[in-house]
Amino acid sequence: MSETSRDETADQARADGGHVRTTPSSNSFFSDFWVNFVRWNLKAIRNPFVVVGSLVQPIIFLVLFTQVFGQIATSALGSGGGAGGITYETFLLPAIAMQVSLAAAAGSGIGLVNDMEEGMFEKTLVMPMSRSAMFLGKTAAEIMRIVVQIAIILALGSVLGANVATGFLGAIGILGIGVLFSLWFIALSNIMAVVTRDQESTIIGANLLQFPLLFVSTAFLPLDAMPDWIQVVATYNPITYGVDAARALMLDQDVMTVVEVTRFGGIWDTLIPAIAVLLALDIVLGGVMVYLLNRASSSAVQ
Repeated sequence: MSETSRDETADQARADGGHVRTTPSSNSFFSDFWVNFVRWNLKAIRNPFVVVGSLVQPIIFLVLFTQVFGQIATSALGSGGGAGGITYETFLLPAIAMQVSLAAAAGSGIGLVNDMEEGMFEKTLVMPMSRSAMFLGKTAAEIMRIVVQIAIILALGSVLGANVATGFLGAIGILGIGVLFSLWFIALSNIMAVVTRDQESTIIGANLLQFPLLFVSTAFLPLDAMPDWIQVVATYNPITYGVDAARALMLDQDVMTVVEVTRFGGIWDTLIPAIAVLLALDIVLGGVMVYLLNRASSSAVQ
């Protein structure tokens, strides 16, 4: 934005008694989107700790779990029905890919609240720029990082001995599931950011949700290997549906046990209900996020 445009905005604010009237951007929607997409990528590059941190933790989980518990877990899988006959590396890799999505999505809310604390959030709101393009550019930058990080995890898993039964197309499908899975947690972390307006609270809230939900899902063990009460919780746990969808692509078989679906056949008995649940979550939480961001935007420019 040029100095002249900023001066005009400031003059307009003074003319309105301190209330800024936001006007549509003279730029195109795509150019507004691109500016924000680049901005959030540059911000990530300048503060790589959040990006690296969201990747290092899942890598540690992948290496430690497979190396420490690999033989025991593989034996348990071998005697446990539908998941039998595969290595723990292959079983665990989809869960770690979804964990990467969660950890990276948590960074979305952290980035937003950081903008709020630094005053950048209010500054961007008075610019003549499409609000939708601003938020979509931010989300696209975060999704791109999630795709790159899941690809790194899949490559590392292959080195450790995991095998994607559906091949290259299956790996692309896992990336797509990871993006779909991340959107609801991106929305949730932004909701926490808007509600708390505090970086530490947002980080704590995201972590308090992330880790308990991981361990009461089908991420690390088959459903029938867990206590009854965890099986009940896993049925209503969004992580279960993301992990099961990715695992179905990994193994090329129907792996969903929390919901019995037989009408589609084979791998689709897992993919279709899992995608439906994730889409519903994305729409509901995304709608709440947009509402809260719009309300915060309106109050911020008064």
